[in-house]
Amino acid sequence: MVEGKILLKPGTLWTKVKEQTKYALSTGALVPIPTESEFVEQDGVRFLVRILSNLARKDEAKLKQQKQSTSSNKDFNPFLPYEEDLFVADISDSHVCILNKYNVADYHLLLITRAFEEQENWLNLQDFTAMWACMAEYDGLTFYNAGKIAGASQRHKHLQIVPLPLVPTGSQIPIEPLLTSAQFQNSIATIPGLPFLHAFTLLDSCWKQSPFAAAETTLLCYRSLLKAVGLEVGKGNKQSGAYNLLITRKWMLLVRRSQEYFQSIPVNSLGFAGTLFVKNEEQMQMLKKYGPMTLLKNVAMRSQEC
Repeated sequence: MVEGKILLKPGTLWTKVKEQTKYALSTGALVPIPTESEFVEQDGVRFLVRILSNLARKDEAKLKQQKQSTSSNKDFNPFLPYEEDLFVADISDSHVCILNKYNVADYHLLLITRAFEEQENWLNLQDFTAMWACMAEYDGLTFYNAGKIAGASQRHKHLQIVPLPLVPTGSQIPIEPLLTSAQFQNSIATIPGLPFLHAFTLLDSCWKQSPFAAAETTLLCYRSLLKAVGLEVGKGNKQSGAYNLLITRKWMLLVRRSQEYFQSIPVNSLGFAGTLFVKNEEQMQMLKKYGPMTLLKNVAMRSQEC
């Protein structure tokens, strides 16, 4: 595969993120969604659950997008073109970085392809190269919602990055205490505390290498994780099943998905990191009744279903 070109100047991303966030807030391009939150514990994990207290503006924007799609007889794509006021940086000749318009977490970034690619395409070397160009100077959690069933809201391929820590106290990522019990067979592990089909691997500080070298290592690990959960890259670009992917500087976790919702509560990759979102108090009580881990178990694929 041909090696691309990195356009991001080293040491500049975090400054650009902060400056553009301030500007986008002043213009109204960035629309933070206020939340209330509490911890709900199950099976040794303190899940952070946020109640999205005002979704009216986001719902209004989605309705506008649907009307635009209907009138133009094609799907509306907010990334092509993207809003200039949300632009953070050119990352590579294949990817740009923008702010997530409707953000719950501060400094939530979207890493989008310049040309349209399907969100249900396999990730490739260019995706991981752009990711590591960002993650080398932005200590965060990268996640990928591979398809609508996995929580993707847009068809245009995009990875997402949120800064660490995800929670103010305790582990940086709520699910991390379970990862210490990983049971390895060669380089791929399963986590006894995760009751659904998944695969886990360590990255051994590959981010300290060049983005190109780190991307090559990560691509091999990614394909090994896919194979471990019954998804193997073959001919063609389109994936053969939905999944969620989580990546930090230290590890990768991939989870097979079976459905988008549990009892009307949607789940994306952040759910498997230990942070969940509910729309109202009714959903919060439902989540408490069943338990967050039970929710994840029901939207993920179980081993025997593979």
